[in-house]
Amino acid sequence: MAAAQPIDERQARKVAEDARETDWSRPSFGKQLFLGDFQLALIHPHPHPAADASRAGEEFCDRLLEFCQTQVDAALIERDAQIPAEVVKGLAALGAFGMKIPVQYGGLGLSQLYYNRALMIIGSASAALGALVSAHQSIGVPQPLALFGTEEQKQRFLPRCARGEISAFLLTEPDVGSDPARLHTTAVPTEDGTEYVLDGVKLWTTNGVVGDLLVVMAQVPRSEGHRGGITAFVVEGNAEGITVENRNAFMGLRGLENGLTRFHQVRVPAANLIGKEGQGLKIALTTLNTGRLSLPALCAAAGKWSLKIAREWSSHRVQWGRPVGEHEAIAKKISFIAATTYALEAMVDLASQLADDKRNDIRIEAALAKLFASEMAWLIADELVQIRGGRGYETAESLAARGERGIPAEQMLRDLRINRIFEGSTEIMHLFIAREAVDTHLSVAGDLIEPGAGPRDKARAAGKAGGFYVRWLPTLVTGEGQRPGAYREFGPLAPHVRYIERTSRRLARATFYGMSRWQGLLERKQGFLGRIVDIGAELFAMSAACVRAQMDATAGGTDGRAATSRELADAFCQQSRVRIGKLFSGLWDNTDALDVRVAKKVLGGRYTWLEEGIVDPSTDGAWIGASEPGPSARENVHRTFS
Repeated sequence: MAAAQPIDERQARKVAEDARETDWSRPSFGKQLFLGDFQLALIHPHPHPAADASRAGEEFCDRLLEFCQTQVDAALIERDAQIPAEVVKGLAALGAFGMKIPVQYGGLGLSQLYYNRALMIIGSASAALGALVSAHQSIGVPQPLALFGTEEQKQRFLPRCARGEISAFLLTEPDVGSDPARLHTTAVPTEDGTEYVLDGVKLWTTNGVVGDLLVVMAQVPRSEGHRGGITAFVVEGNAEGITVENRNAFMGLRGLENGLTRFHQVRVPAANLIGKEGQGLKIALTTLNTGRLSLPALCAAAGKWSLKIAREWSSHRVQWGRPVGEHEAIAKKISFIAATTYALEAMVDLASQLADDKRNDIRIEAALAKLFASEMAWLIADELVQIRGGRGYETAESLAARGERGIPAEQMLRDLRINRIFEGSTEIMHLFIAREAVDTHLSVAGDLIEPGAGPRDKARAAGKAGGFYVRWLPTLVTGEGQRPGAYREFGPLAPHVRYIERTSRRLARATFYGMSRWQGLLERKQGFLGRIVDIGAELFAMSAACVRAQMDATAGGTDGRAATSRELADAFCQQSRVRIGKLFSGLWDNTDALDVRVAKKVLGGRYTWLEEGIVDPSTDGAWIGASEPGPSARENVHRTFS
């Protein structure tokens, strides 16, 4: 096989751009927020699930909670680094592997809202178990088939998934992470067109070690009758030529069934192609638009558990004559955990309900939720470990061995760390969201900021851009956020809602200034763009918290939620406003350019003297493992739960 041709930056960017959803046929709260247009009516009053969906969801969550409390031994999974088969079979019997699959295909047909609430239950019982179930339905076979599959494919594969046959999603390769243009796995059509032959290696295949059904992304060569490009296939996990060469081990999620999978001359029926040739990356990205909500749900669950432990421990532990929770240094941490957990759950529930309503485009909201929740959950876990002190750093097994309560705080910290990398790292999420946030500007400016455009094209683009900005910029000067009585229905939270509206316009102005200053080079200003996105994430979280608190305050009930929800939302908004202030300051006062210069010198070997005087305990080996196609020379460690 000929060596793959190198891919330059322009080609890589084109592949990513071609896979983007460019249609905005439905309204988007997140998109408008970045444009300085605070469309509160899109999320307020807070949407509610239909009565039948709520009833079905509550009944299932009750059964699931009982199962997880009585049948899931998180300490055993951590100790053995494996999920017991009987747990998987028990969840399958409950229908947990078909939560999102429609009833007509053997699933439960739960809403996105209750799917995420179920994941919170499972994830709190065991993060590894939550990852197994989430990967199976959020990015595995059920989700892409629901969006792009044929009726025949749904009837063939979805009942199997609902019964508990595990599915996995295979995109990443040893030398290909967030740059899919360099994908090496190939799918060559046979002469008669009835099959494709897969060759290649996939890395970090979550559920791949135990996968019965795989979604595989591969390059189809362009040829007569074949448009080619990155294409998605459903592949049987036990097909001849598939070898799971390694079960990977990580700092957390010790029960995660994640591996290295090799394909050698694997024959896949053409009927297993999802969508059309060349649509694979678009299918992957569209799948993630909703699938990304599963990680924020798991993060919210971690926040809830952290709050419980922080409250109980900080009330019990006494230092200097008072419970540690009464000392300001610890009180600030507890306040952060409580307020942020409320906001995380509010974001997850709001985005999930918007997904269920199918009236809004939630690609930005889901991405913001994933970005914000993964970062904040990590901070929450870190603060919990600090609150617990030495006991936070000690393992639950060690604590229990000497007679204390086995609290796995350090394990949660390890388990949560991957969420800042899973399904788009924080850095990639910044770029993804920033691309969507400045989409309007790029569409309007066009050739005006394109380095290769000629004078005539630039002049034409300037006229178009001028017309847009003459109408748009005046809308950023004043708005409802400056009217003292605006949003009075939010009661004590009204000042925060006014702040969101004002800050949305300020954010849009800052984005415009950045576009004006750097034009086509803006995409390289990743520090600036990251802060722009982080401000938008904070504003979305504030919006979700305020809207949720308003709903909670008027819902009644006996759990104290109505009387106290606004307190938590107020605390979160005040904390968020402090963070936003720092982010705005950092837009223009930062060390970004200096950091780039220093990094370039580091890479050039200028400071290697600083690395002297230490021992490197790393073992020998390549930085990136070999991934050339060919037959496997290793044992197949693939197994199934069935």
